[in-house]
Amino acid sequence: MPRCSNPECREKFETKTFCRKYCYRDECNNMEYERLKAKAIKKAEQAKRKHKKENETVQDLMKKAQKVFNEFIRIRDKGKNCISCLSELKGKYDAGHYVSSGSCKALTFNERNVHGQCVHCNQHKHGNLISYREGLEERIGIVWVQHLEVRRNETANYTREELRHLINQYKQKVKDLKKAIAD
Repeated sequence: MPRCSNPECREKFETKTFCRKYCYRDECNNMEYERLKAKAIKKAEQAKRKHKKENETVQDLMKKAQKVFNEFIRIRDKGKNCISCLSELKGKYDAGHYVSSGSCKALTFNERNVHGQCVHCNQHKHGNLISYREGLEERIGIVWVQHLEVRRNETANYTREELRHLINQYKQKVKDLKKAIAD
Protein backbone atom coordinates (compact mmCIF):
# COMPACT_ATOMS: atom_id res chain seq x y z
CA MET A 1 0.00 0.00 0.00
CA PRO A 2 1.39 3.43 -0.94
CA ARG A 3 1.75 6.34 1.44
CA CYS A 4 0.13 9.73 0.83
CA SER A 5 2.54 12.22 -0.75
CA ASN A 6 1.29 15.02 1.51
CA PRO A 7 4.18 15.50 3.98
CA GLU A 8 1.70 16.39 6.71
CA CYS A 9 -0.33 13.19 6.19
CA ARG A 10 1.90 10.31 5.01
CA GLU A 11 -0.86 7.77 5.78
CA LYS A 12 -1.14 4.51 3.91
CA PHE A 13 -4.11 4.31 1.59
CA GLU A 14 -5.66 1.93 -0.89
CA THR A 15 -5.47 3.30 -4.45
CA LYS A 16 -8.35 3.12 -6.88
CA THR A 17 -6.09 4.23 -9.76
CA PHE A 18 -2.48 3.19 -10.26
CA CYS A 19 -0.98 6.70 -10.41
CA ARG A 20 -2.68 8.27 -7.41
CA LYS A 21 -0.19 10.03 -5.12
CA TYR A 22 -2.48 11.35 -2.36
CA CYS A 23 -5.02 9.72 -0.05
CA TYR A 24 -8.72 10.57 -0.15
CA ARG A 25 -8.90 13.05 2.74
CA ASP A 26 -10.20 16.47 1.60
CA GLU A 27 -6.94 18.40 2.00
CA CYS A 28 -4.92 15.64 0.34
CA ASN A 29 -7.55 15.23 -2.37
CA ASN A 30 -7.21 18.97 -3.16
CA MET A 31 -3.44 18.53 -3.50
CA GLU A 32 -4.04 15.67 -5.94
CA TYR A 33 -6.43 17.87 -7.92
CA GLU A 34 -3.86 20.72 -8.07
CA ARG A 35 -1.12 18.29 -9.16
CA LEU A 36 -3.25 16.90 -11.97
CA LYS A 37 -4.36 20.39 -13.00
CA ALA A 38 -0.73 21.59 -13.20
CA LYS A 39 0.19 18.49 -15.22
CA ALA A 40 -2.68 19.13 -17.67
CA ILE A 41 -1.71 22.81 -18.06
CA LYS A 42 1.91 21.86 -18.74
CA LYS A 43 0.84 19.29 -21.34
CA ALA A 44 -1.45 21.84 -23.05
CA GLU A 45 1.35 24.42 -23.18
CA GLN A 46 3.72 21.87 -24.71
CA ALA A 47 1.12 20.99 -27.34
CA LYS A 48 0.58 24.68 -28.09
CA ARG A 49 4.34 25.28 -28.52
CA LYS A 50 4.64 22.22 -30.76
CA HIS A 51 1.67 23.36 -32.86
CA LYS A 52 3.10 26.87 -33.13
CA LYS A 53 6.52 25.54 -34.17
CA GLU A 54 5.00 23.27 -36.82
CA ASN A 55 2.92 26.14 -38.22
CA GLU A 56 5.61 28.83 -38.34
CA THR A 57 5.39 30.84 -41.52
CA VAL A 58 8.29 31.20 -43.95
CA GLN A 59 8.40 34.87 -42.95
CA ASP A 60 8.75 33.98 -39.24
CA LEU A 61 11.52 31.53 -40.05
CA MET A 62 13.29 34.09 -42.28
CA LYS A 63 13.38 36.51 -39.35
CA LYS A 64 14.79 33.85 -37.04
CA ALA A 65 17.36 32.76 -39.62
CA GLN A 66 18.39 36.37 -40.30
CA LYS A 67 18.79 37.02 -36.57
CA VAL A 68 21.04 34.02 -35.91
CA PHE A 69 22.99 34.59 -39.16
CA ASN A 70 23.63 38.24 -38.22
CA GLU A 71 24.76 37.13 -34.75
CA PHE A 72 27.25 34.78 -36.42
CA ILE A 73 28.60 37.60 -38.63
CA ARG A 74 28.98 39.96 -35.66
CA ILE A 75 30.92 37.34 -33.69
CA ARG A 76 33.02 36.36 -36.71
CA ASP A 77 33.96 39.99 -37.42
CA LYS A 78 34.48 41.07 -33.82
CA GLY A 79 37.81 42.85 -33.54
CA LYS A 80 37.92 43.71 -37.25
CA ASN A 81 37.30 47.13 -38.75
CA CYS A 82 34.16 48.32 -40.51
CA ILE A 83 34.19 46.94 -44.04
CA SER A 84 33.38 50.42 -45.44
CA CYS A 85 35.08 53.15 -43.39
CA LEU A 86 37.67 50.99 -41.61
CA SER A 87 36.72 52.38 -38.19
CA GLU A 88 37.08 49.97 -35.27
CA LEU A 89 33.97 47.87 -34.69
CA LYS A 90 33.08 48.26 -31.04
CA GLY A 91 29.86 48.42 -29.12
CA LYS A 92 26.86 48.00 -31.40
CA TYR A 93 27.56 47.28 -35.05
CA ASP A 94 25.63 45.75 -37.91
CA ALA A 95 25.98 42.78 -40.20
CA GLY A 96 25.92 44.77 -43.44
CA HIS A 97 25.07 43.19 -46.79
CA TYR A 98 26.96 44.21 -49.92
CA VAL A 99 24.12 43.01 -52.14
CA SER A 100 21.07 43.93 -50.08
CA SER A 101 18.92 41.23 -48.61
CA GLY A 102 15.78 42.96 -49.86
CA SER A 103 16.89 42.93 -53.49
CA CYS A 104 18.48 39.48 -53.60
CA LYS A 105 17.28 36.72 -51.28
CA ALA A 106 19.76 34.30 -52.89
CA LEU A 107 22.66 36.16 -51.22
CA THR A 108 20.96 36.89 -47.88
CA PHE A 109 22.83 34.10 -46.09
CA ASN A 110 26.03 34.21 -48.14
CA GLU A 111 28.93 34.77 -45.70
CA ARG A 112 31.02 36.53 -48.36
CA ASN A 113 28.20 39.02 -48.94
CA VAL A 114 27.83 40.04 -45.29
CA HIS A 115 30.43 41.71 -43.08
CA GLY A 116 30.68 43.70 -39.89
CA GLN A 117 29.76 47.31 -40.60
CA CYS A 118 29.40 50.29 -38.31
CA VAL A 119 25.86 51.56 -37.75
CA HIS A 120 26.74 54.90 -39.35
CA CYS A 121 27.82 53.35 -42.66
CA ASN A 122 25.09 50.70 -42.78
CA GLN A 123 22.09 52.72 -41.71
CA HIS A 124 22.93 56.40 -42.23
CA LYS A 125 24.94 56.04 -45.41
CA HIS A 126 22.74 53.26 -46.85
CA GLY A 127 25.56 50.74 -46.79
CA ASN A 128 28.29 53.11 -48.01
CA LEU A 129 28.53 50.78 -51.01
CA ILE A 130 31.45 52.32 -52.89
CA SER A 131 33.69 52.04 -49.84
CA TYR A 132 32.10 48.65 -49.01
CA ARG A 133 33.17 47.32 -52.43
CA GLU A 134 36.73 48.56 -51.91
CA GLY A 135 36.88 46.93 -48.49
CA LEU A 136 35.34 43.76 -49.89
CA GLU A 137 37.95 43.54 -52.67
CA GLU A 138 40.61 43.81 -49.97
CA ARG A 139 38.98 41.16 -47.76
CA ILE A 140 37.74 38.50 -50.20
CA GLY A 141 39.34 39.43 -53.53
CA ILE A 142 38.04 40.87 -56.79
CA VAL A 143 36.98 37.47 -58.17
CA TRP A 144 34.56 36.88 -55.30
CA VAL A 145 33.23 40.45 -55.49
CA GLN A 146 32.48 39.94 -59.18
CA HIS A 147 30.89 36.58 -58.35
CA LEU A 148 28.52 38.34 -55.90
CA GLU A 149 27.72 41.01 -58.49
CA VAL A 150 26.90 38.36 -61.13
CA ARG A 151 24.57 36.59 -58.69
CA ARG A 152 22.84 39.88 -57.80
CA ASN A 153 19.79 39.10 -59.95
CA GLU A 154 19.24 35.52 -58.76
CA THR A 155 16.06 34.72 -56.93
CA ALA A 156 15.51 32.33 -54.06
CA ASN A 157 12.44 31.01 -52.34
CA TYR A 158 13.37 29.28 -49.12
CA THR A 159 11.25 26.45 -47.78
CA ARG A 160 10.49 26.00 -44.11
CA GLU A 161 12.85 23.03 -43.99
CA GLU A 162 15.69 24.98 -45.60
CA LEU A 163 15.23 27.84 -43.15
CA ARG A 164 15.08 25.51 -40.15
CA HIS A 165 18.30 23.91 -41.42
CA LEU A 166 19.94 27.35 -41.76
CA ILE A 167 18.83 28.31 -38.26
CA ASN A 168 20.29 25.13 -36.77
CA GLN A 169 23.46 25.44 -38.85
CA TYR A 170 24.15 29.02 -37.74
CA LYS A 171 23.20 28.33 -34.13
CA GLN A 172 25.90 25.66 -34.18
CA LYS A 173 28.40 28.01 -35.85
CA VAL A 174 27.67 30.67 -33.21
CA LYS A 175 28.15 28.10 -30.47
CA ASP A 176 31.44 26.91 -32.02
CA LEU A 177 32.76 30.49 -32.41
CA LYS A 178 31.86 31.37 -28.82
CA LYS A 179 33.62 28.23 -27.63
CA ALA A 180 36.71 29.00 -29.71
CA ILE A 181 36.81 32.54 -28.31
CA ALA A 182 36.47 31.26 -24.75
CA ASP A 183 39.36 28.80 -25.18
